[in-house]
Amino acid sequence: MGETSHDIQRVLSRAPKLASLSNDLLFMDIWERPELNKRDRSLITVAALLALYRLEQLPVHLDLARKNGVSDEELSELITHLAFYAGWPAAHSALKVLDKLIVGCRREEQ
Repeated sequence: MGETSHDIQRVLSRAPKLASLSNDLLFMDIWERPELNKRDRSLITVAALLALYRLEQLPVHLDLARKNGVSDEELSELITHLAFYAGWPAAHSALKVLDKLIVGCRREEQ
């Protein structure tokens, strides 16, 4: 669950078209549309990943959400709220991923 950007690029190099679609369509087009700001898109994405139990993608998008202005407290609240809709195990697992991200960031700051 600690994929680096190098790891992601290595994996995507095995499917260049998928990499191209991810970058060009998803991140350069969909994420840039003005109807939703990036903060809202991050909240929606994290909620969808949690609800679908896509833990492998969650660290990247939790980090992106933080960069897009979502606080750790808001992410914790999102996880708590979704526990009742997506299930307790999914929420608990997502909370562990968030905790690992927060602890890792605090270590980097020291």
